[in-house]
Amino acid sequence: MDYSEQTVIRAFQIYTKLAKNGVVGQEEVQLYNADDRVRALLDLFSKEVDSVIIKTSEQLFFVPKTKLSPFHVSNDWIKRKYLRSGATNADIYLLYFCTLILFGSFYDSYQSPGPTRQFIGLDDWIRLIQERIDHLKSHDEEELKEYEKEFSYNWSTIIEKWEDMDDIKETAKRQTGNTISRMSFLDTVKRFLIDQELVQDIGNNEITLTEKAMTIIQRFFMEVEFNKGIFEFIYAFEKEDTDAGH
Repeated sequence: MDYSEQTVIRAFQIYTKLAKNGVVGQEEVQLYNADDRVRALLDLFSKEVDSVIIKTSEQLFFVPKTKLSPFHVSNDWIKRKYLRSGATNADIYLLYFCTLILFGSFYDSYQSPGPTRQFIGLDDWIRLIQERIDHLKSHDEEELKEYEKEFSYNWSTIIEKWEDMDDIKETAKRQTGNTISRMSFLDTVKRFLIDQELVQDIGNNEITLTEKAMTIIQRFFMEVEFNKGIFEFIYAFEKEDTDAGH
């Protein structure tokens, strides 16, 4: 495909804004939709830095696709900006895990065509996380190690970190100042997701997914090629329970 100088300059202007701000508005969306050449160049520019462009009805978002992308948000940055002093990678793992559970809670299966609920309360979010933690704990140690290799998630560390935040049993841990409540931790995760424009706080301790989040979930989390079966694994016990009931 041949590109005129004007097309290249226009595409690069949009790319520059995306790289700087992570998002552009309605005018750029219209051009992205209408001009095949501008769209092809923007997708090409993004691919070169291991990123993708996510399109909603009103905005384009610039999203790193892999850790190799120079625009990837590092664990250290998340620790400094959102987590308490002394936070470790275990806190990051739990943050990601809680986010996966939140995303999955809006869909009735890991390959749903769209959300099946409009919002979720923090109490329900905590309950769903506990259900998944209990499911993980039902596997023996050797099984968990195999799953850790398969999915590159440190399940044992996630379980331990969540258990240490037990809202009911906070005794010795609380006295050392090393434990925060689960609700407090989820409030931190919520703040991170709001800043990333993935959820919206609608009041009354309830949140809803943004169009950006729904687009990302459909494009990546629901595609086995990208999620490597992580959703299927996390929610597999629901199918097991259903089968057992027949």
